[in-house]
Amino acid sequence: MPVSVEEKFESRTSTTGPNASIDLVYAARGSNDDLEVKTEIESVSPGTYDGLPRQSVSIEPVGDLLWEATVRYSLTSNSQPPPTGGSTFSFDTGGGTRHITQSLLTVGGYAPPGQTPPDFKGAVGVTNDSVEGVDVAVPVYNFAETHYLPDAQVTQQYKGVLFALTGKVNDGVFRGFAAGECLFLGASGSKRSDSDWEISFRFAASPNATNLTVGDITGIAKKGWEYLWVRYTDAVDDTAKALVKKPAAAYVEQVYDYGNFAALGI
Repeated sequence: MPVSVEEKFESRTSTTGPNASIDLVYAARGSNDDLEVKTEIESVSPGTYDGLPRQSVSIEPVGDLLWEATVRYSLTSNSQPPPTGGSTFSFDTGGGTRHITQSLLTVGGYAPPGQTPPDFKGAVGVTNDSVEGVDVAVPVYNFAETHYLPDAQVTQQYKGVLFALTGKVNDGVFRGFAAGECLFLGASGSKRSDSDWEISFRFAASPNATNLTVGDITGIAKKGWEYLWVRYTDAVDDTAKALVKKPAAAYVEQVYDYGNFAALGI
């Protein structure tokens, strides 16, 4: 008796988004041979549906000569873990914060009638004794990579290399970032089997900058993870007839060691 297949009313349950999937549900009649039923379901169901490839066919007996079959369509199959040597990647641009004492531009200054507001040359939060500054968001590109490395590579020496490079900045181009722009935040790993390790590497990137200006000081160059600070001195604003804090010097400090990221082996 030939196997007949009909799609059921409750078929075509679907999910949209990054994990999009569609299930087509069939009723099959005419055989108690599971392999014959599965073969017929595979021949009747389309190879793709709504742009999604067929990933699996499951069947279940529900009576004599009667089966229910579910055909799953999705972009990816979750049944196979990434192989040794495989990789996954993620990123976010949530940014970071930095304490600054200089603005990019003083948009306005206001004083009582008949008076002129003092010109602090962009200094922020000036008091009689100091320049307090303000915390602002700055562009930081955070990204992570997970690599499945063979057991032979993940030796005790290699783990020591990861430890030594944590908190260091790239001394050469890495992942398209110029020297000084990428900070290695560390790695975490676990052994999946006797043959490989799953290790996640975390990084943060901040752009190098040139031709920065602080007050009347110009031409400042700073790499992404270097620290810029400003020394202020007292000065007289003749127009406002007031004592002001004025940038007298700007300093760029190296606060992270450099490392060769090629030693990460990824």
